[in-house]
Amino acid sequence: MKNSKLILPVIVISQFCCTSLWFAGNGVMTMLVETFHLQENALSHLTSAVQFGFIFGTFTFALFTISDRFSPSKVFFISAILGAIFNLGLVYSSQNLFSLIVFRFLTGFFLAGIYPVGMKIAADYYQKGLGKSLGYLVGALVLGTALPHLLKDILINYSWKSVLISTSSLSFLGGLLMITFVKDGPYRRPSVGLNLSSSFQVFKNLNFRKAAFGYFGHMWELYTFWTFVPVFLFIYQDLHPNITINISILSFFIIAAGSLSCVLSGFLSQKIGVKKTAFGFLLLSCICCFVFPWIFQLENKNLFIGFLVFWGMVVIADSPLFSTLVAKNAPSKDKGTALTIVNCIGFSITIISIQLISAIQESLNSNFIFLGLALGPILGLMALRRKSSL
Repeated sequence: MKNSKLILPVIVISQFCCTSLWFAGNGVMTMLVETFHLQENALSHLTSAVQFGFIFGTFTFALFTISDRFSPSKVFFISAILGAIFNLGLVYSSQNLFSLIVFRFLTGFFLAGIYPVGMKIAADYYQKGLGKSLGYLVGALVLGTALPHLLKDILINYSWKSVLISTSSLSFLGGLLMITFVKDGPYRRPSVGLNLSSSFQVFKNLNFRKAAFGYFGHMWELYTFWTFVPVFLFIYQDLHPNITINISILSFFIIAAGSLSCVLSGFLSQKIGVKKTAFGFLLLSCICCFVFPWIFQLENKNLFIGFLVFWGMVVIADSPLFSTLVAKNAPSKDKGTALTIVNCIGFSITIISIQLISAIQESLNSNFIFLGLALGPILGLMALRRKSSL
């Protein structure tokens, strides 16, 4: 595609289509539990299975410098097709928790060839205004992540399998768009040969480490928030039996609202700087963590939902900015590997957060356990506060 102005829209649409695989299992979670007679804690196990798959995938991709040695568009395409196939595995009738976890793990593994590789492709095309470009890209990830909740409501009169078929079809489409219209970018500097240590050497750069640690703090909160959004709504409805809410639709809008803030943060970063913008949004999401346990007491459901929408916006707005800082402070030839290994560690942190919050909630049954989400933003803010040339 010679017109570079069309490159970013194609990357964004492809990213949106393919990342719909991420929460496809969560979108039909209640149906999976009923159909395959699962325990209620299957939510955290199946969500963590995707995360584990993504972690193992990103580690593998980073270790073997896949997106730096091979054409990123081809890596994206192959990953999109295989991810779609394993996502479809959930529709088979003879399943148990183990087989479902395997399919979600493999789906997560190939998402490692979609999300960070999509950012790598954008970085190969856009050096100036990278924060804005990644804002659109992460916004697409957010919409893709939220989409299964919307599909569940739209396809309510059809089998729950239609949600999985729809998301896999979108992934096929996204992969085809990428391989057809997006070639290797002008700023791509392919690695020469295999260097197994390059994924660790990038951390020798002090500014890279600070950007990465800020991202790690952000990730402690982000995916646990997304995972628990339907749970937050269930808890609120139980506390206020006279209030009725559409949990699927609201879950979609609360998560999807973050796509707008990602775009906004990209534009703001051009005005006040990437680091300052990231710090501001991380601070706002940290405040939300501290305030949230008391928000459950609100009798006005519009205020409660409004708070969650605001939190859904600020919790993700700093993500493209941290990725921008990581990309800018990594060597050109190792940019894809740097983004991938940081994603690997960041998503490893989400596993700990999701499982820990889930386990404590089952034991204590208290809304104050959600204060634990603030730990990550606090540490991330500390990393950004240190003097550096970020």
